[in-house]
Amino acid sequence: MREKELTDDLVQPFQLCSSSLRGRLVRLGPALNLILHQHAYPGPVGALVGEAMTIAAALGTALKYEGVFTFQVKGDGDVRMLVADVMSDGGIRAYAQFTQGMSSSSGRTAAQLLGKGHLALTCTLTRPLQGIAESPAEKQHQNDRYQGIVSLEGESLAEAVQHYFRQSEQIPTGIVVAVHQDEQQRWRGGCLMLQRVPREGGMIVERDTSTEDDWLRAMMLMGTCTPAELTDFALEPNQLLYRLFHEEGVRVFDPHAFRHQCRCSEERVTNMLRSLPRTEVEDMAVDGVVSVTCEFCNRSYRFNQMQRQELYAK
Repeated sequence: MREKELTDDLVQPFQLCSSSLRGRLVRLGPALNLILHQHAYPGPVGALVGEAMTIAAALGTALKYEGVFTFQVKGDGDVRMLVADVMSDGGIRAYAQFTQGMSSSSGRTAAQLLGKGHLALTCTLTRPLQGIAESPAEKQHQNDRYQGIVSLEGESLAEAVQHYFRQSEQIPTGIVVAVHQDEQQRWRGGCLMLQRVPREGGMIVERDTSTEDDWLRAMMLMGTCTPAELTDFALEPNQLLYRLFHEEGVRVFDPHAFRHQCRCSEERVTNMLRSLPRTEVEDMAVDGVVSVTCEFCNRSYRFNQMQRQELYAK
């Protein structure tokens, strides 16, 4: 299938010609379904992981870089951690740490599930990064690594991300996101993001009345997008964008595909074990076998006594 014919597991970049606002529409289906079914998440946790994944896909593909974009939330609630990775070549993965035995009933907001904590957006780069706003709350530049951290604010992950960009005071951002599990237990997610493009010179003139009117009108139009439309496989991405923004002169660009891809490997696990004190590794053995399980894909790597001897011999 050619990229321009993609209708699922994709990001569709677009621009509103009347106002120069840029946006991205993310649709995740099979890739998201596979990620969530690798773990026995309670329904609310699965939905939250799905939201993190779709938002990360929108944010990570809005940047010009080569490497890995990581969306991470840490809190003191039942969901202690959310992590979603988006690789510049389209690979995605995600996982959550949560309280075992927590209620699987729906109705709790992200804020109630996560509690108090912080949101971190991190880029681990192999080539330079362009396009992300720096947060004054906390920013770190360590060789090939960029990280911005802000406190968790709002009732949803979308509101937390919008808070991040408000703190940056550089790129006003609007986000709507939806995640749904159908009767066949298949997960689908969608995310629509709009950002105000800085004018020439990198500045946004906040008191420009026409610019503010354009932004408010676009936010109102985006607000008419329903969760069902965001996750409806039968509604093609371009059809949805046309329904929402045809009066704004919406222009679409080439979409990009996503796929589930975990970066774990036996070589990575072996190197990790080799970096630990041998006595510490041996203390991990159960019935003579050391098992290491990847938190992202749930794959287990097992090392018997002979394999561990070879590991340290090397």
